[in-house]
Amino acid sequence: MGWIDLSPFPVPADDSSLHGPVFLQEPNSLIFPLDSEEKKVKLSCEVKGNPRPTIGWKLNGSSIDVGMDYRYSLLEGSLLINNPNKSQDAGTYQCVATNPFGTIVSREAKLQFAYLENFKTRSRSTVSVRQGQGMVLLCGPPPHSGELTYAWIFNEYPSFVQQDSRRFVSQETGNLRVLGPPTPLVLRNDGVMGEYEPKIEVQFPETVPSAKGTTVKLECFALGNPVPTISWRRADGKQLPRKARRHRSSGLLEIPNFQQEDAGLYECVAENVRGRNVARGQLTFYAQPSWTQRISDVRAAIEERVSWECRASGRPKPSYRWLKDWGFAVLFPQGRVQLEQGSLSIANVSLSDAGMYQCVAENRHGVIFASAELSVIAIGPDFSKTLLKKITLVKVGGEVIIECKPKASPRPTYSWKKGKDILRENERITVLEDGSLRIVNVTKSDAGSYTCVATNHFGTASSTGSLLVKDPTRVMVSPFSMDVTVGESIVLPCQVSHDHSLDIVFTWTFNGHLIDFEKDGDHFERVGGQDSAGDLMIRSIQLKHAGKYVCMVQTSVDKLSAAADLIVRGPPGPPEAVTIDEVTDTTAQLSWRPGADNHSPITMYVVQARTPFSVGWQAVSTVPEVIDGRTFTATVVGLNPWVEYEFRVVAANLIGIGEPSSPSEKRRTEEALPEVTPANVSGGGGSKSELVITWETVPEELQNGGGFGYVVAFRPLGTVSWMQTVVASPDAARYVFRNESLPPFSPYEVKVGVYNNKGEGSFSPVTVVYSAEEEPTRAPTTVLARSLSASDVEVSWAPPWENQHKGRIQGYEVRCWRHGEKEENAKRIRTVGNQTSTRVSNLRGNALYHLAVRAYNTAGTGPSSAAVNVTTKKPPPSQPPGNIVWNSSDSKIILNWDQVKALDNESEVRGYKVLYRWNRQGSTSVIETNKTSVELSLPFEEDYIIEIKPFSDGGDGSSSEQIRIPKISSSGSSTSSACTLSALSTIMISLTARSSL
Repeated sequence: MGWIDLSPFPVPADDSSLHGPVFLQEPNSLIFPLDSEEKKVKLSCEVKGNPRPTIGWKLNGSSIDVGMDYRYSLLEGSLLINNPNKSQDAGTYQCVATNPFGTIVSREAKLQFAYLENFKTRSRSTVSVRQGQGMVLLCGPPPHSGELTYAWIFNEYPSFVQQDSRRFVSQETGNLRVLGPPTPLVLRNDGVMGEYEPKIEVQFPETVPSAKGTTVKLECFALGNPVPTISWRRADGKQLPRKARRHRSSGLLEIPNFQQEDAGLYECVAENVRGRNVARGQLTFYAQPSWTQRISDVRAAIEERVSWECRASGRPKPSYRWLKDWGFAVLFPQGRVQLEQGSLSIANVSLSDAGMYQCVAENRHGVIFASAELSVIAIGPDFSKTLLKKITLVKVGGEVIIECKPKASPRPTYSWKKGKDILRENERITVLEDGSLRIVNVTKSDAGSYTCVATNHFGTASSTGSLLVKDPTRVMVSPFSMDVTVGESIVLPCQVSHDHSLDIVFTWTFNGHLIDFEKDGDHFERVGGQDSAGDLMIRSIQLKHAGKYVCMVQTSVDKLSAAADLIVRGPPGPPEAVTIDEVTDTTAQLSWRPGADNHSPITMYVVQARTPFSVGWQAVSTVPEVIDGRTFTATVVGLNPWVEYEFRVVAANLIGIGEPSSPSEKRRTEEALPEVTPANVSGGGGSKSELVITWETVPEELQNGGGFGYVVAFRPLGTVSWMQTVVASPDAARYVFRNESLPPFSPYEVKVGVYNNKGEGSFSPVTVVYSAEEEPTRAPTTVLARSLSASDVEVSWAPPWENQHKGRIQGYEVRCWRHGEKEENAKRIRTVGNQTSTRVSNLRGNALYHLAVRAYNTAGTGPSSAAVNVTTKKPPPSQPPGNIVWNSSDSKIILNWDQVKALDNESEVRGYKVLYRWNRQGSTSVIETNKTSVELSLPFEEDYIIEIKPFSDGGDGSSSEQIRIPKISSSGSSTSSACTLSALSTIMISLTARSSL
């Protein structure tokens, strides 16, 4: 085999660590055209390693001797072939790299040669066809290697045949580049070809193996008259892949990036008016191996175990084999070497196992290689990173293992010393296989310093640590099992004796779960107050707290525990399986199963019911009246007929009442005659010639059956015969009897009864109802209106003459609307009885309004009077009095203020109102004046609140700010001197007054 050393230096600067060969670039397969002007082939290979690897090549498994054939040469590891020859050079090539750490081989690369010879020169036979007839022209390609493309020329070059629905050039067979001899095509004149069904002339194979990721092309073309149409589908009913494309009038189906889900049975359908034909073919999926898990380099000490695992995907599923140093050692499962699928394991590694390992995954479509280096190291014992534990603690009577784990290869032998003396093994003291020292049934005399000594062929080393022996921990007071009632609080004791030089930790578990005292602090608390006690308090115990409690005590030398069971007695659990066994119109027979008694016998049961009409669950009467704890059936009585009920049962014991059961199924009681009559039967009103009768609807839960309705009976007061009618709706609450001859406002006796599917019930008591009256027929007269202020108008009218109208007058309706607005949006005010005047308020100032009046009664409103007009007064002044000054003299308070001037759109000021009250008194007094000052005689013993506002024909204007006049001493001397105020001091007092309010 020819090799080339690529490294003039043993260790390159850019790769200082020593390691085996690693491929940076592996060769790829090539197709070389024989007529290529480039008479050279290059197969690339690039490798790194330290020392620099040497490179060699193999062809079809045999080594290439580069020095023996001038056509071969190596360029930095790549193989160059000059003047390649298809008979000598075609085949499979592999690059092989070697350095002192081992040898690896690259993936396989195929070199193929492509060529195309000329067509034979003999002429082709003439093809004769009738008009409308299809035909196939055969190509018959010349000898060749490599893929071909085909084209046809019509008459002369370069007039190429254009493909459409009538013309198809197969790229599989060439039917329809070197130029072949012409094929004459002539049209026969002995007739025209008639219509015929499609005949598929070009179709894809029955099985088409397709590689993952490739583009699959399926051809299908048919002859026929008329020209057939081509369509594609999957025989399994699935949709064609969305990525699929159709070409050449659907004669070519192309599926790019072929994947597993694209595999299946495909059909080409050719059809015309004469019929159809189908071609089928199975697309199968295959894939070359591809790594999903590679192997990596391993460094191992002598006698260690080494394992690799490689995994590859592919279809069919790849098989695996392992190579060491490229086939110099093919690995088989034997002795220390174990092989299973892609796994390799080597036990008790030795120096001879060092080298380059390759995992090979292959199926019939390809083979791939993954490489890794095994480095085996040998060192003397070294404790630098694995010193003996400085101090090891153990209790008297316990067991201890002092670990001794130096780094060493091969594995050393071990010996131990206590102090300066060699330690001898006996029934208590043992040196384990890994070198660790084991001492059982420890005594106080075992305390001291211990040294582990490790020795192999490459040296000796030792490490020393101390063993301290402590007194054991003992439980002095254990928790004890208890029987408690819900709501109680208890303490479970847990007290120990222990070596006080050691830290101690108490923990509690409940039914195997660690108690979290922060999360469950509402019920659990650690108590005790000393390091030897870890008592557990459980507050407000619930049923869920029943179970096993374990106190666990731990020090650095021992761990022990003590347990207790807690039984919790509480109210019973919910009864189960409540069943309605039988129902009548007023009863229901129930049965149930008892729930948990929670350690206290059940003393009684209570039955509750719920309907769509009840407010929650209600207790019901039963037989027996009191249900004891040993009875599991009862009859519920006093139910309403034809109502849907559901029931639940509640259990009780001496401790309390438990949770209710789940509700039973819903059942409706049977029907019965109605027992309840409608309430509040009344009526009246309505339109002319109507008698309106009303009542309260009977609640659904009291209707006692289906088909519920009402029977309405009425007769003129003083007569004997009743008129009856049926109102079938159970929700009805009103009946209107209409008759043109019905006298207005006449009394009728009325009663309302009920019925259902079981028959008629009873009637309500008789009541008197009046028929509808007529609307008033005349309008009020002499309507007058006057403005009282900017917002109020008074209106009055005279009633119509008694002999001029029909219909009772119940009162009057005044309508008021502003000029420019619609009358139907008018403000409406109603009076009652004989009142013939009213006030209309909340109007806009200085605005024209229209008012009209009409009478009304229960039948409606009568005709309206003629509208009258009134203009509201201008609004009152909007500015409040300003510059208010007060002073006192003797027992009087004198107020002065500036005159308020009205704006052009406001009413003139007619005077002022002074409002005053005690600071602590609710009622206000008013004084009116037409001046801008006023004198008040007020006691000085109180604080006063005063405000001033103007008034006008438009009403009261805006009020001043409230002024607080403080209580003044009755001596008078200080008062008079303090009340002569300048404008500035007045403002200050005013501000002070406002802030104090």
